Amino acid sequence: MIEDLLPAEVVSADVLGDDPDARLLPEEEPEVARAVEKRVREYTIARSCARRALGKLGLPETPILRGSKRQPLWPDGIVGSITHTRGYYAAAVARAEEMLTVGIDAETHDVLPEGVLGIVTLPEEREMLDRLPAGTHWDRILFSAKESVYKAWFPLTHKWLGFDDARLTFHLDENRFSVELLVEPPLVRGVPLTGFTGRYLIRDGYVVTAIAVR
Repeated sequence: MIEDLLPAEVVSADVLGDDPDARLLPEEEPEVARAVEKRVREYTIARSCARRALGKLGLPETPILRGSKRQPLWPDGIVGSITHTRGYYAAAVARAEEMLTVGIDAETHDVLPEGVLGIVTLPEEREMLDRLPAGTHWDRILFSAKESVYKAWFPLTHKWLGFDDARLTFHLDENRFSVELLVEPPLVRGVPLTGFTGRYLIRDGYVVTAIAVR
């Protein structure tokens, strides 16, 4: 599913349902040693997806540990992102010489829980949602897109980005979204980072979003 949103330079692996062959490497096991069984299984399948994706780039099997902000720590020269939601797991990676950053997210295609919309959106975004066609949970897609924004932003800046620090606009004719960053733009390789563009997909009861910056 996620591969349909990504350029050729980005390779991915995903699982819909369970993966009986998924396993953790010894170095990864301490990271979920105190977690409940459900969390361990989710972590295991997601990490397995990440290693499968890295294998498509010709890299050897390696543990994918977590950084101080719970971000995946990729091998040198690799950029990537991992996501999982109920019953769906995915990872996407690329060589840093070809892609600047990657951010992906997956959610169930359902209305956001009560009270969440006001936390994750700006007033103008809520006005936009009111104008969009019925029958699609645009609030959930917007939430997923902002998750992808953060996952693309953090490796470049190593700074927090709040939901109200990014203003999103949907472009329905292209299944695309654009994001204007409302913070002072950091310089990334000498160029101000002022926003992102990404794509979204609704399939099999899920929403997936992706940002990939060359």
